[in-house]
Amino acid sequence: MKQIAPAELARWLGDPARAKPVLLDVREPWEFQTCRIDESRLVPMGEVPARKEELDADADIVVICHHGGRSLQVAMFLEKNGFGKVHNLAGGVDAWARTVDRSMPVY
Repeated sequence: MKQIAPAELARWLGDPARAKPVLLDVREPWEFQTCRIDESRLVPMGEVPARKEELDADADIVVICHHGGRSLQVAMFLEKNGFGKVHNLAGGVDAWARTVDRSMPVY
C-alpha cells in the first residue's frame, strides 16, 4: 500500500497516457454528497468487506476518506486480501479540496 499526495493523484488523473485508477471513497453517503472527487465510487467503509468482489484486484485503486484515516485502514484491508496496487490518498478529500480543487467545500 502506498500513500499518494493529492497533487500526484491530480497529475495521474490528468494524464491521458495512463490508465485511470478506481477512486474508492469509503466515507458515509452524507459526506460523499457534501463534497467528492469526480468519478469516485462510494462504498462506505463498513460495506467494503462484503463488496470487495466488486473491485478488480489487478486495478490501481485509490482509497479516499475525509482525512486519510479510514481510507488507510481500508487500503491495508484490501492489500491483505490480495489487491496489489492500492494507494491511500494522503490527507483525504480534505487535502484534495485545500490543494487541488479549491472550489470544493471543506467541511
